Amino acid sequence: MGNPVVQWQILSRNAGSHADFYAKLFAWTVSDANPLGYRTVDTGSERGIPGGFWPTPPEAIPFVQLFIEVDDVDACVEQTKTLGGGVIIPPQNLPAGETMAVLRDPEGMSFAIYRPALK
Repeated sequence: MGNPVVQWQILSRNAGSHADFYAKLFAWTVSDANPLGYRTVDTGSERGIPGGFWPTPPEAIPFVQLFIEVDDVDACVEQTKTLGGGVIIPPQNLPAGETMAVLRDPEGMSFAIYRPALK
């Protein structure tokens, strides 16, 4: 399968106004019509990968995060730790059946891993 980057997200202190800025700048459509209120982005193009906006904790600075698809979230978490990385948010099941975790690499940069819902 490989491990493709399947999504991006911008985390910001005010995800709503931040999403509005990009929506107006690039004519993107933003929707929060989902169980988590996550602001998904439709860029209006078939090219590229999907993305969205999510609020940061108050003490965090805004940043961009990549989601990388993996077959086994738990195994990837363990391999990350073995290679000198760490866990920011442990594996969690999302409302539609997906699983995700947020990790950091040895340099401190965060990234998320993601497994689609099992069919």
